[in-house]
Amino acid sequence: MTTQLLFVQGAGQNVHDEWDNRLVDSLARELGDGYEIRYPRLPDEADARYAAWRPELLRELNTLPYGAVLVGHSVGGTILLHVLAEEHLKMHIAAIALIATPFIGVGGWPSDELEPRTDFGARLPEGTPIFLYHGTDDEIVPIDHLSLYARAIPQATIRVLDHRDHQLDNDLGVVARDIRGLNQSAPDSARNKRSD
Repeated sequence: MTTQLLFVQGAGQNVHDEWDNRLVDSLARELGDGYEIRYPRLPDEADARYAAWRPELLRELNTLPYGAVLVGHSVGGTILLHVLAEEHLKMHIAAIALIATPFIGVGGWPSDELEPRTDFGARLPEGTPIFLYHGTDDEIVPIDHLSLYARAIPQATIRVLDHRDHQLDNDLGVVARDIRGLNQSAPDSARNKRSD
């Protein structure tokens, strides 16, 4: 059986075709057979707005099969997370993986669209494994944002990646290992244990 993934791109000029496509290629290569990645082009990527991306993401989420994996990079991860926290979708998600995701609120970035939240942990689907990845050499989203998310999503598994940039050096091997690991029969308490 094929596992479907939805990869939500980051924001910026030509990100879909010139930046995050490399992340998708790396993830596909590392996952190998048995996985299919959906990588939709989101509107006006140079000026990503929640109001424009939310309906597109909802459309994508509503067509995903049972047990899909959600992956969001950068601003795309932020928007995906807010959609999931606000919509209470009735779907089974196998895991949520967020890469170099900006935190909105005190200590993070301001937003004229998104309300700051510190209650993501309580608003995300119960029992869903959540992985947060951030490189120590990220010059776009400071690694301090990872600590803010760690407090807001206490059940998340934290992956600090030494000497990796905002694109994790275009190597999503660690993300692929975590996704492949979902198929193992590890108990939830072990799977969701925090690690650095």
